[in-house]
Amino acid sequence: MSRLVVISNRIADPRKPAAGGLAVALGETLSRTGGMWFGWSGTIAEDGVPGEGKLQTRQAGSVTLATVDLCQEDHDSYYAGYSNSVLWPVFHYRLDLADFNAGYISGYRRVNQMFARKLLPLLKDDDILWVHDYHLIPLAAELRALGCKQRIGFFLHIPVPPPLIMAAIPQHEWLMRSLFAYDLVGLQSEADVSHFTQYLRTEGGAESVGPQRLRAFGGTVQVGAFPIGIDVDEFARLTAAPDAVQTHEAMKNEYSRRRLLMGIDRLDYSKGIPQRVRAFRELLARYPENQHSATLIMIASPTRDSVNAYADLRHELEGLCGAINGDHGDLDWMPVRYIHRTVARKRVPGLCRAAAVGLVTPLRDGMNLVAKEYVVAQDPEDPGVLVLSRFAGAAEQLKEALLVNPYDTQGMADCIQTALRMPLEERQQRHRALLERIRRQDIHWWRRTFLEALEKSQD
Repeated sequence: MSRLVVISNRIADPRKPAAGGLAVALGETLSRTGGMWFGWSGTIAEDGVPGEGKLQTRQAGSVTLATVDLCQEDHDSYYAGYSNSVLWPVFHYRLDLADFNAGYISGYRRVNQMFARKLLPLLKDDDILWVHDYHLIPLAAELRALGCKQRIGFFLHIPVPPPLIMAAIPQHEWLMRSLFAYDLVGLQSEADVSHFTQYLRTEGGAESVGPQRLRAFGGTVQVGAFPIGIDVDEFARLTAAPDAVQTHEAMKNEYSRRRLLMGIDRLDYSKGIPQRVRAFRELLARYPENQHSATLIMIASPTRDSVNAYADLRHELEGLCGAINGDHGDLDWMPVRYIHRTVARKRVPGLCRAAAVGLVTPLRDGMNLVAKEYVVAQDPEDPGVLVLSRFAGAAEQLKEALLVNPYDTQGMADCIQTALRMPLEERQQRHRALLERIRRQDIHWWRRTFLEALEKSQD
C-alpha cells in the first residue's frame, strides 16, 4: 500500500483528542500506511532567513510530523500577505478588502519553493501526496520543477469565485496554471467546479478531454467536487459526553422561558454575522410576539484581530448588539448575548442542542461544517431547525434546511419566524433527511472518495 503524505499550512497530531475531524480522518489513513504530515510549524523564527526555514521531524505513533519554521518576512508575505490579504478575500468575493501589494506574491512563491525543497528528500517513490488549501496552490508545480514524479492531489477548502473576480488577482494566470501540475483538483461544490471550469475556458482556452478532465496551459488535470463532511460518530459521542450534557442542561435552565437562536462562527467578514444580527432585529420588529421570548446567542471567536477589516467588523458587531439590547431589552431579557471568545469544543454540541434555531448564514463559504454539527447534535424527537445560507457550500447537500439569502434582511427574518413556528412533525422529517445525508457523506467518505479518484487519475 502506498504511503500517504499530507501537506497543509498547519499540521495536527492525529492522536490528540483536540484534533478536529479532518485531522482524525487523515490520521486514520496516515497511521495505517505509516504516513507523513508536512507543513508550517506555527513558529516564527526571530533570526530566520527568508526562504530558509528549519526542518524538524518527530514521530506521532506511526505518523511522521515534519514542520518548517518561517521567518517574520516570509510569514508576513506568504501567510498574512498573499494567502490571507489577497487569496482569502478574493476567493470569498471581497475584492474591496483585498490588498494587492506587489511584494506579497514573491514571498508566497518563495515559501512554496522552500516547502518543496524541504519535502522532496523526505519522499518515497510510491508516495501519494495530498496538498490542502489556498496557501499551497503552487506547491505541486515547485515539486515537479525539482523532479517529483509521484501522484499529487489538491483540495481547496474555500470557495472558487466566478471568472471575472478571479481575474482581478494580479498574475492570476500563473496561479491557475500551477494547478495543472496536480493529477487531481478537488473542490467543495459543483458550483465551485463550474466557476473553475468557466475560468479555464475563458482565460486558458480549456477543452474537455474526458469526464471532468480539462486540457489547458499545455497540460491536463482532473477536477471534481468532493464536499467535505464531519466525523458523525465522533461528534455524536461528544454530544453525549458530560461537558456537552452539562452545557445543554445549564442552557435549558438559564433560558427556560426563551427560544434560543444560535450562531457559532469565527469573527470573519465572510460569515455574514452583522447581516444575521440585523435579521434578528427585523424579526423582533416584524413579529413582536418574539419580544421577551426569542434570544440570539452569537458566539464569534477572535481571528486576525490585527487586520483592520476584522477590527472594523468587531466594532460594527458590538455596536449592533448594543443597540438592539438598548432598544428592545428589559430587566429580565437581553435579546442578544454576544460572546467574543472561543468556546471549548466539548461544549459546542450542548450549545447546538439547546438551540431551537441554528443560524448558519455566511455571505460565502466553501462548505461550513457548523451546519452539519448543528444537525448531528439535535434530539431526533424534538430537533431544532437549521437556517442555512444558500451561499454556503453545504447548501448543495442540505436541501432540507431552510435556505436563505443573507443579504435579504426581511426575507431572513421571515425565514427565522418560519423556523420558530415549524410543527414538530415537519422538524422531525427535515432532521431525518439531513442527518441521513450527513452520515452517508461523512469525513471518512470524503477522504475515501478523493483518494480513490486520485489513484485513478493517471490511469
